Amino acid sequence: MKPHRLYVGTIGEGLFRSTDAGASFQRAADGMFVECHVRALAVHPNNDRLMLLGNELGFFRSDDGADSWNQISSPLDGLQVWSILIHPRNPDLILVGTCPSRLYRSDDAGEHWTEVTPAWRQDCSRILWSRVTTLAADPSNDDTLWAGVEIDGLWRSEDRGLTWTRTGEGLSSQDIHALTVPPVSHGKRRLLAATNNDLNASDDDGRTWTPLGIGDVMPHSYCRTLASMPSDPKTILLGNGDGPPGSTGWIGLSSDGGRSWQRAEMPAAANSTIWNFATHPANPSLIYASSVSGLIFRSTDMGQSWMRLPREFGEIRALAWTP
Repeated sequence: MKPHRLYVGTIGEGLFRSTDAGASFQRAADGMFVECHVRALAVHPNNDRLMLLGNELGFFRSDDGADSWNQISSPLDGLQVWSILIHPRNPDLILVGTCPSRLYRSDDAGEHWTEVTPAWRQDCSRILWSRVTTLAADPSNDDTLWAGVEIDGLWRSEDRGLTWTRTGEGLSSQDIHALTVPPVSHGKRRLLAATNNDLNASDDDGRTWTPLGIGDVMPHSYCRTLASMPSDPKTILLGNGDGPPGSTGWIGLSSDGGRSWQRAEMPAAANSTIWNFATHPANPSLIYASSVSGLIFRSTDMGQSWMRLPREFGEIRALAWTP
């Protein structure tokens, strides 16, 4: 296995980094509150040492692969960051989502920011505040962006994030956890949305959705995270479990763009719902996954089979790896 860096964002313990494929970890939070809550982590598409991070104090940047961090002074100061999107083909365009649900946009790599929050519901009885859980760029149209809100549904922008429109008729729930937006292939594609009670699919660019009944083929109906493979968007991974945080978790695998699913080979059930995946185009076969309650798994065959790493963390909310 070629040398690479694995990054683990935790709740209450900051950020950790491994340079030996997860055999050992060191804290990599210089410049931040060392016990911060890391819920969002993004890697620049053209520079693996440039990383963006969100915690409960705001928005941070590293230019040296997490050797050091600097807070980017912005309207995000003091806000709880939950999601970050660096546009893959226009990395100067950055979107950041917070809790309570607010959305901020920069088109000059973070120098200046504008709040572009739609009319999102911000309160939620069980979790107190809604939050922007997922942001996605459309690989077939640079102007189109997507946002998922827990618990206020699915939103789409057709002007690079300046304005937003609600979409998602037929979703099983407005509690959106994750999205996959594949490129158009032969005039077709299937979008997927993970929610608290099912996995949903859309074959008409997100206008209407159909619940897939994922609990019939996976151990549970609760779906937390999704990832499509950089080299093959038809290969998709699903993070499954029995709730937040849950007490058991599994990984689902589809090789046909989300039309059929099977359970991936794991050494045993995770100790909680599978919450994160980490992929990188430098090695599409290498994937990391984590449960929310601190376990990390590694696959070297594009998600077909998994091994568990020895280190356990308290709570993991963000995951990434780079060459």
